[in-house]
Amino acid sequence: MRRARVAVYLLFLLAGMAIGTWTARIPAIKQGLGLSDGTLSLALLAIALGAIVGMQVVGRLVDRYGSHRVMLPAALLQGVVLVAPACAVNLGTLAVALFCFGLVHGVLDVSMNANAVEVETASGRPIMSSFHAVFSLGGFAGAGVGGLFASADFSPFITFLSVGAVIVALAAWAGRWAHRSAGGHASSPAGGGSRLRLGVLFLGVLAFCCLVGEGAAADWSSVYVRDSLGASPGFAAVAYAAFSIMMTVGRLAGDRLAARFGPVLLVRGCGLLAAAGLGLGLLIGQPWAGVVGFACFGAGLSCIIPQIFSAAGHRDPAYAGRALARVAGIGYLGFLSGPVLIGAAAELTGLPRALAVPVLLATFVALAAPALRPARTPAPAP
Repeated sequence: MRRARVAVYLLFLLAGMAIGTWTARIPAIKQGLGLSDGTLSLALLAIALGAIVGMQVVGRLVDRYGSHRVMLPAALLQGVVLVAPACAVNLGTLAVALFCFGLVHGVLDVSMNANAVEVETASGRPIMSSFHAVFSLGGFAGAGVGGLFASADFSPFITFLSVGAVIVALAAWAGRWAHRSAGGHASSPAGGGSRLRLGVLFLGVLAFCCLVGEGAAADWSSVYVRDSLGASPGFAAVAYAAFSIMMTVGRLAGDRLAARFGPVLLVRGCGLLAAAGLGLGLLIGQPWAGVVGFACFGAGLSCIIPQIFSAAGHRDPAYAGRALARVAGIGYLGFLSGPVLIGAAAELTGLPRALAVPVLLATFVALAAPALRPARTPAPAP
C-alpha cells in the first residue's frame, strides 16, 4: 500500500501543479489575446462549467469501471490539455480550451479522491488530509514555476508544454503504482439508498459552506485588508498568503488530528477556529488582526474538506464515485459563488459586514459536525 499511497500523492501533486501553473500565466494569456477583465471572466467561467460537467459525469464511470481506470487517463490528459489555452487565438478558442481543461480536472478530482478513499480504507488510518495538503503544495509549485518562466520572459506555450511534460511523467509513474479497484457497480444502491443519498447531499451542503469561505478568502482577503483597513498593497497581499500557508500546514497535521480526535471533534474544532479567528479579526478591525484572522480561517478550514470527502467516500464504498461527485459538485458551486455572494453583500452592507457570511457558515459547519459520523447501513432482511 505504500506505493499505492505514493501514486495518489503524485496525482494530487500534478493536479495542483496544473492549476497553479495556469493561474500564474493568466496575465500573459490575457495580454496576448487583448482581453478585457470582463471578457477574461467569461473565459474563466468555461473552466468552472467544464469542471462541474466532468464531476457529474465521472461518478458513475468510477463506480462501474474502478477509480484507477478513470483517474490515470485523466491524469495523462491533464498534462495535454494544459497546453491548449496557450494555442488559443481568440476568446472563443480560449473558452473551448478552458472548458476541456476544467472537464479533465473535474474528472481527475473525483476519481483520484475515490482512489484516495480506497487507499485510506486499506491503510486502516486517516490519510486523506495529507493528500489534499500535497494538492496545495502542487499549486504552490506550479505557481512558482509559472512565475519563474514569466520572469525569464518565456511564452505561456513554453511554460505549459514544459510543465505538461512533467505532469505526463508523474501520471505515468502513478500508473505503475496505483491501487487497482474492482468497480462493477453500475446500478443505483438498493436498500437504504434514499437515506444514504440524503446524507451525501448534506455533506455536499457542508462542502458548499466551506468552499464559499475559500473562494471569499481568495478574492476578498487582500481587498479587505487594503481598502477597509487601510494597509499598504504589500501588507494586504500577506492576508491571502497567510490563509494559504496555514491551510497547507493544517492539512499536513490533519491526519494525526483525525486519528486522535475522530472526524466529528476535528471538524467541530476546526469550524469553531475558523469562525472565531475570522470573526475576532473583523471585530478588531486592524490590519494585523485581519491577517491573523485569515490565517486562523485557513487553519480552521484546512481539515474540513478532506474529512467531508472521506466521509462521503465511506458512506457506501460501492458507490463512492457518485457520492464524491455529488459532494464535489455542490462544493465547487460554493467556491464559485462565494466571491459573488460576498461582493453582493458588500454592496449592501460594506465588506467588513459581508465577510461575516463565511463566519456564520463556518459556525454552521461546526454545529453540523455530527453528520460526519459513519452512516449505519440497514441490516439485510432475514
